[in-house]
Amino acid sequence: MKTKAYKRSDAKMALALLSPSILLLLVLVAYPMISNIQISFLELPLNPNLDSTFIGLQNYIDILTDAEFYKSLALTFGYTILVVVGSTGMGLLVAIFFNREFRFRKTARSLIILSYVTPSISLIFAWKYMFNNSYGVINYVGGDILHLWKDAPLWFDNPVSSFILVVLFAIWRYFPYAFISFLAILQTVDKSLYEAAEMDGASVWDKFKIVTLPAIMPVLATVVTLRAIWMFYMFTDVYLLTNKVNILGVYLYQTAFAFNDLGKASAISVILFVIIFVVIMVTRKRVNLNGGK
Repeated sequence: MKTKAYKRSDAKMALALLSPSILLLLVLVAYPMISNIQISFLELPLNPNLDSTFIGLQNYIDILTDAEFYKSLALTFGYTILVVVGSTGMGLLVAIFFNREFRFRKTARSLIILSYVTPSISLIFAWKYMFNNSYGVINYVGGDILHLWKDAPLWFDNPVSSFILVVLFAIWRYFPYAFISFLAILQTVDKSLYEAAEMDGASVWDKFKIVTLPAIMPVLATVVTLRAIWMFYMFTDVYLLTNKVNILGVYLYQTAFAFNDLGKASAISVILFVIIFVVIMVTRKRVNLNGGK
């Protein structure tokens, strides 16, 4: 009887301690989500004093029949895949390189994560200055010194070069997250496993496949999942760098604030949530956290 009383007391204490966090989640997450879903079925007037009109699934139909939506969706998938693969692969390679002793290793690590901890706005304007066609260092080196082109390219005014640059920016900006995660798990791997594999005649690739990959698989799945979610919802970096890359975040922003159609914007956000939820669930099911597929 005393054990049951203790369990009930512990449950009440746990609920009391968790209640502020639960309340915060309800206010900051649950209520906005429910409100957003509700707005997606309405046509909201510009004047907030006027009543909104219930239009059912019309916002969803308009979005799903809009060719621009599918262009933005394809662009977003391409952007997300390239950035996730690039930043994860780069982070893993740098982590493997840093997983050994050498002089100034701590200083080098600090420099590696500098791009991740620096405010985005500073990095974005630094890149815009670097690729400026009049006084940017890239055009100066490529045109005036190396003579690779005669006329300075307008890097952020061309859709193709803009897309390449926003992808490269995101890879460089966010690979330190993967680097930190992989380096932490690599430092827990027993070095004797590599020595045993080397004694058996394993190559560098064999040691990576047999020892390193199974050890980092849980972290790899987590990094890929989180980075895919963040990149799929990306807006700030792309919007501030260029207006030529119309990914879904930018498309949603324009729908909401350029065209003042909050109903359609809410419908887009709901569709985005469904898409990313399905993609992440399928990906997580295909990845065995114990290292298999």
